[in-house]
Amino acid sequence: MGMKNNQNKFKQPRNNKAKGDRQAKSAPEQDEMTEFVYGHHAAVEALKGTTEINKVWLQSGVGDQLKQEIVALAKKRGLVIQDAPKSKLDELVDGQNHQGVVLSISAYHYATLDDLFDQAAKKDEPPLFLILDSIEDPHNLGSILRTADAAGVHGIIIPKRRAVQLTATVAKTSTGAIEHVPVARVTNLVQTVEQLKERGVWIFGTDMNGTDYRRWDATGPTALIIGNEGKGIAPLLKKSVDEMLTIPMVGHVQSLNASVAAGLLIYGAFNSRHPFGN
Repeated sequence: MGMKNNQNKFKQPRNNKAKGDRQAKSAPEQDEMTEFVYGHHAAVEALKGTTEINKVWLQSGVGDQLKQEIVALAKKRGLVIQDAPKSKLDELVDGQNHQGVVLSISAYHYATLDDLFDQAAKKDEPPLFLILDSIEDPHNLGSILRTADAAGVHGIIIPKRRAVQLTATVAKTSTGAIEHVPVARVTNLVQTVEQLKERGVWIFGTDMNGTDYRRWDATGPTALIIGNEGKGIAPLLKKSVDEMLTIPMVGHVQSLNASVAAGLLIYGAFNSRHPFGN
């Protein structure tokens, strides 16, 4: 379908149909395992946010400025603070770069679809969601969360199976964005897309053959699907897309990392919603 027609259709809300019993109304789900948040920025954002934190580990002899900030935030929340040698913190996070601070946290809470719509309503904006189809690399998910937060995305939707979940590595890579962008975890992405359509959201995907993303009008209720790092968008899910977008490339490598592609497209939506000079 032509982009000109899309611009016209975005000026009117999508027709809602059969809303009732197919909308997601289940309570947020929660993993039962304990996770760790580590690194300065991720720890500070977790302490400032609403994440349930069990304990704060600080490396003995860590710099005063970092220690003062972490201790002040931890004491404000009445948390237990434990000094420990670097070797102990290395063990907790399996040798990752913790920068002298590790938080032991309860499992991450996942949002519902209603929570994502509420996030948009609070900002009085048309919804802008990301749907991640079987993203497997936690660094990609963390980077996407970081860009989503920067560009005002109202929520991310991920599948329960065959995809990375919210983990310490994701939190670390997101540099705190995990505290600000709600993530909904669903059983079936195809059914979830149908639910979004019933609530007036237009669905876009990415493909080698599609409309140049620079012509994309994302001013209406919009959800963008980012496909798996190697396989792209699953065939059944691709069939449910309203329109495909493509990122033009002139180099020898005709593919982009999932988080890089997501970043370009997210800011394509941002530019559509926030034209230069406005």
